[in-house]
Amino acid sequence: MHTTPTTDVLIAGETLIDIVRRLDGTQAESPGGSPANVGITLGRLGRIPALVTHVGDDERGAAIRSWLDASGVSLVSAPTGRTSTAQATLDADGAATYEFDLSLDLDATDAPDAPVVHTGSIATVLEPSASRLRALVEARRDAALITYDPNIRPTLVDDAERVRRTALECIARAHVVKASDEDVAFLHPDLALVDAAKQWVSSGPGLVVVTRGGDGALVVRAGSVFEIATPRVTVADTVGAGDTFMGALIDGLLTAGVSGPAAEERLGAISDHDLRRLLERAARAASVTVSRPGANPPTLAELDA
Repeated sequence: MHTTPTTDVLIAGETLIDIVRRLDGTQAESPGGSPANVGITLGRLGRIPALVTHVGDDERGAAIRSWLDASGVSLVSAPTGRTSTAQATLDADGAATYEFDLSLDLDATDAPDAPVVHTGSIATVLEPSASRLRALVEARRDAALITYDPNIRPTLVDDAERVRRTALECIARAHVVKASDEDVAFLHPDLALVDAAKQWVSSGPGLVVVTRGGDGALVVRAGSVFEIATPRVTVADTVGAGDTFMGALIDGLLTAGVSGPAAEERLGAISDHDLRRLLERAARAASVTVSRPGANPPTLAELDA
């Protein structure tokens, strides 16, 4: 008898077309968006992710649907209107600055059940998606591990205090938070990274990871603080690195049994030793992504090679 695969990670947030402009003046379009990149990472690592998003009924939307399907990501989206875009301009070090044209009319009412629910980035702080994702998380929190990546985009911020308040509310509702040092600097300009992470842990999450690019990551949970290193690689660009880390972290937590209704207790029970190994694997995954152009996370075979 043929059975339908069960979704193991439900991801909700924006999907868009990245329009990348390089220093030499060349331009290329490719599908992206932080939550979508997390889904691609999980699909390539052998998971069964579903993505709640908004994809337009246009040529760019068709490209996104093909891209998601190729990595085993099922789509929960009514194709209407236009597909969102992000124009990324790369500097000499491969770091990107963004300009956005967004359509965030996503609908989570038909989202499948899953033992992990991930949200993040633009869709969690801009309406109409922000209130819909907040409702999704509140409905699923007792039955799933909730993971969150603020992935703040300062160029989109018209009201910094409102965005800070909304992001901090999302952090407090999550069990696991992965943020970049730039996110922390935006949300807490007057706090050291470790103090901000400790403050977040006291507000709700059982695990906070702050990534620092080539300088590794800071890991904070109740009663322990430690750091992990990032593998040294030649950087092509940094597009999708944090999303790859997030996806590989979720994959590792699933493997460790940290999911479902007892996720909070299981997260608290995992040892620092096991957590370190899991996070070092996530950092390896991100290092593969930065070693090649665009958001192109590794497959399971590449990561475990």
